[in-house]
Amino acid sequence: MEEGLSSLKQYALPVSKLASWVAAGAMVFGGVVPYIPQYRDIKRTQNAEGFSIYVCLVLLVANILRILFWFGRYFEPPLLLQSIIMIMTMLVMLKLCTAVRVANELTTRRRAFTDFDLQYFWLWSRFIDYIQCVLAFTIVAAYITYLLIDSSLFVETLGFFAVFTEAMLGTPQLYRNYENKSTDGMSITMVLMWASGDTFKTAYFILNQAPSQFWICGLLQVCVDITILFQAYYYERYPQKPSSHTVPSTSTKAL
Repeated sequence: MEEGLSSLKQYALPVSKLASWVAAGAMVFGGVVPYIPQYRDIKRTQNAEGFSIYVCLVLLVANILRILFWFGRYFEPPLLLQSIIMIMTMLVMLKLCTAVRVANELTTRRRAFTDFDLQYFWLWSRFIDYIQCVLAFTIVAAYITYLLIDSSLFVETLGFFAVFTEAMLGTPQLYRNYENKSTDGMSITMVLMWASGDTFKTAYFILNQAPSQFWICGLLQVCVDITILFQAYYYERYPQKPSSHTVPSTSTKAL
C-alpha cells in the first residue's frame, strides 16, 4: 500500500507541474488570442472601422503601469510576461490600423503627436507618432515611479490603477447596449469568451496569491461580462425597439 501511494505521488508531481505550466501559458498568451482574427480581418478587408484604436491606448497604459508596479511589488512572472506581450500586440495592431486608416482617408492633411492638438489625440497619421507618445508616457511614469518607489501607498495605488483601467474595457460595450436598448451586432460568442477568460484569470490570481488589486479587478471584469450577457437576454426577451433601428456595436474589450 505504501508503495502504491509512493508511486501515485511520483506521478502526481509531474502532472501538477504540467498543469501549472499550461495555466501560466494560458495567462501569458490568452489575452492576445482574440486579436489574431481581428488582425487578419483588417488585413484582408483593408478596413479598420470595426476596431477601436482606443482599446490599444487603454491596454498600453494599463500594461505599462502593471510593469512599473512589478518593480514596487513583485508578482508572478507570467503576469509580467503577459503585459510585455500585450504591449507588443497592441503596437502591431496600431501599426496596421494606422496604415489602413491613412490609406482610406480622403484628406491629405497629416496629423502628428508633436502638434499637441487634443482634438486629434490618438488619431495621428504615422505609426511613429504613437511610438513617441508611448515612450513619452513610459519615461514620465517610470521617473515618477522611481521617485516614489519607497511609498507603499503610491505602489498600491499604481497597481490598482493599472488593473482597474483594464477591468473597465467592457464598459463601453455595456453603455452602447444600454443606449441602443439592444445587443444586435454584438457577438454573444465573443462575450462568452470574455467571461470565460476573465473567470480563468481571476481564479489564477486567487490561487497564485497575486496582489489583491488583481483579483478584485478580475471580479469586476467578470461582473461586467455577466451584466452584458444579461443585457443580451433581456433585450432579446423584451425588445425595446425594432432591431432595424439598432446601430451595430463595436467591441472594445480585451481578454
